[in-house]
Amino acid sequence: MELDADANSSRCSIGSAMDHKAQRAIIQKILLTEWDPIGVSDIPEAQDEYDTYADAVSGMLANQAASVEEIAQYLFKVATEQMELSYPELAQRCKKAATAAAALQSDH
Repeated sequence: MELDADANSSRCSIGSAMDHKAQRAIIQKILLTEWDPIGVSDIPEAQDEYDTYADAVSGMLANQAASVEEIAQYLFKVATEQMELSYPELAQRCKKAATAAAALQSDH
């Protein structure tokens, strides 16, 4: 029946859900330590500041083979357009965080 086929095709193992959660936590840490465009990594109350962006990067890694360049461009766009930041090492921070995040793809 159609319902059975749909149920089977949408099944997800608990292990992959846990892997996704762990990967997202790692990406959150990467964004706080490597990217941190507004300098909040040392503020305990701000540890969730980049969660929305961690979700987006995690999605990029989960839904496609995101390249370092694509992730770096996304982070740079967030920092420059949404946060309206601009400083000399910003592009380098984006690239460093993107490289660390993209490396998670090859760990699976």
